[in-house]
Amino acid sequence: MYPFVNNLSTLPVLVQARTRSITAENPNGEKGRGGMAASKELGAARKGSPCISIPTGATVTLADISGPGVIQHLWMTVTDKTSESNCFVYRDLVLRFYWDGEETPSIECPLGDFFCFGHGQGAPFASLPMAVNPNHGFNCYFPMPFRQKARITLENQNEDDIGLFFYQIDYCLYDALPDDTAYFHAQWRRENPTRANIDYTILDGVTGRGHYVGTYLAHTSLHRGWWGEGEIKFYLDGDQEYPTICGTGTEDYFGGAWSMASYPDGKLLETCFSSPFSGYNYYSSHDTLIRDPYFNDDIPPIRGLYRWHIMDPVRFEQDLRVTIQQIGRNNRGMFNRQDDVASVAYWYQTEPHGAFPPLPPRTERWPR
Repeated sequence: MYPFVNNLSTLPVLVQARTRSITAENPNGEKGRGGMAASKELGAARKGSPCISIPTGATVTLADISGPGVIQHLWMTVTDKTSESNCFVYRDLVLRFYWDGEETPSIECPLGDFFCFGHGQGAPFASLPMAVNPNHGFNCYFPMPFRQKARITLENQNEDDIGLFFYQIDYCLYDALPDDTAYFHAQWRRENPTRANIDYTILDGVTGRGHYVGTYLAHTSLHRGWWGEGEIKFYLDGDQEYPTICGTGTEDYFGGAWSMASYPDGKLLETCFSSPFSGYNYYSSHDTLIRDPYFNDDIPPIRGLYRWHIMDPVRFEQDLRVTIQQIGRNNRGMFNRQDDVASVAYWYQTEPHGAFPPLPPRTERWPR
C-alpha cells in the first residue's frame, strides 16, 4: 500500500511519516517553531506574522522543502484587485512549482486559474481536489510527491505591491517513495480568440508515462447561440488524425447535459453546479471588478467549468495530447465558433517533462 494514499478506509492505518506545515510565521516548516512571531497588540506567539507582502515585479519563494515528501494541501488567499486600474490580480500572480531541482517548472499558472477561479472573478464552489470558499479562500488537495526537493514560487506581475498574501502549505515527509510515483503537473493556456475550424489545444508536447487527471476551462462567448457542442479529444500513445477518446459535447464532458439549463418563466437559464468530480462553477455577464460612472457592467458571457479524472484517470504510456472543438449551435444549426478560451490541464507523469509554451505577458492574460 502506498503510504501517502489518504481516504476514509486508510485513515486507521498508521504510516511512518512526519507532518509539517509552512506559513508566513514558519516559512521553513520547522518542527516546534510555529506561531512564534509577536504581534503589537498581544505580544509573543499571538498572530505576529500571518502573511507576507510581495513587491511589484518580485518573485518570492513560498516553500523550499527537502524530501522525500508529499504536499497534501495548499491554502492561499489574496485580494482580487489592488486598485480600480489594477483589478486582475488573479491573472497577474503566477504560481510555479519545481520538483527535484529541475530548472523549468512542472506547474506554471496564474494563481486564480490554478484554483479554477478564472476571469479574475468567480464564486465559491466545492469539489474533491479543489475548493474556493468565502471569501476567496483557495484550496487544493491534489497530492504532489517529490523525492529530493520541492520549490514553490509566486511572481507578482501586477503594477502594485501585494500587501497581504496569506498561505499555508501542508505536507508529509517520508523515508522513501515507491519507485513508480509520478510528479504532478499543471499548465495554463489561452487563445483569444480561437481559430476557426481548428480545435483548441488544452495540452500537447507531453511525453513519457503518466495519467491525465483534470481540466479547468475559462470560456468567454464571442458569438450568439449555444456555445458547447464541441467534443473533447484525447490523443494517446501515437494517435495522429483521430483520437482514442472523443466525447459527445462540452457540457457532457463537464458532467452536465442538455445545455445545463432550466426554464423559469419559459426562458432558458444556464444552471451552475459543483460536485466532487465535475462542475459548472461560474457564469456571469456582469463585471464585478471594474466600476465606472461612464459605462455599465455588461460583459460577454463568461463561464468556468471543471472536470476531475480521479475515478477515471486517462492513462498514457508514451505521449498525450488533449484538444476540444469550438462548435456552437444557433437557429440555423451548428457552426464553428471563435471564442476566448483559457484552460488549465492537470496531470501526473514521469520526469523529465516537455517544455511548456511561454506564458503570455500579463496584459495578454487579462480577461475581456
